[in-house]
Amino acid sequence: MKKIFFSLILMMATLQLFAQDNGVEMADKLRSDGKIYVIVICIVIILVGLLAYLFFIDKRLKKIEKENQIGK
Repeated sequence: MKKIFFSLILMMATLQLFAQDNGVEMADKLRSDGKIYVIVICIVIILVGLLAYLFFIDKRLKKIEKENQIGK
């Protein structure tokens, strides 16, 4: 019962988001100038960099864990 009540409250909270105006002037201006693609490319580069960094850290951590298990 608590899960249903909580889900209902969350759904009602998101309904007011649909009532807002979707006219974001900055995004419309960037889209009309064609600069939105530059922003999207920058965001993708940042996310790929973060994912590569996390993969590198995970690889090093696994190596350290293996060395630690061998030493015991």
